[in-house]
Amino acid sequence: MSAAKVREAACACGGLKVVVRGDPALVSTCCCQQCQRRTGSFYGVTLFFEADQVVERQGAESVFRRTGESGKPLDFRFCPSCGATVWWTAGARPGRVMVAGGAFADPTLPPPERVIWTEHRHPSVCVPDGIPEYPRAPT
Repeated sequence: MSAAKVREAACACGGLKVVVRGDPALVSTCCCQQCQRRTGSFYGVTLFFEADQVVERQGAESVFRRTGESGKPLDFRFCPSCGATVWWTAGARPGRVMVAGGAFADPTLPPPERVIWTEHRHPSVCVPDGIPEYPRAPT
């Protein structure tokens, strides 16, 4: 039996990091306007991990809280120096930690399994064949 893979996600300056062990429970692409604003891109990629998969958190963090579509809070942890979001928690998903896919800077990450909030998808964003698309967040 092989050991679970350990991955490190970090902000742009390397000051804020989170280390996770094992595979994510879900990898999702989100085209909502909040993810567009959070990433500065046309979408965000999120890896969902169980809280006990988080091995370590390093560095100073700032927290931005907003209310999600569920009416529950989302707490985004970002670097106070470079401003990059690294990870967050959602009141609608207790026991889970979400990590920004790009923060891993790792081409071996599993690909997204779905694309959500496609009602806000920018026309230049192409979805690979066979990937489920949802106009909003699936329930």
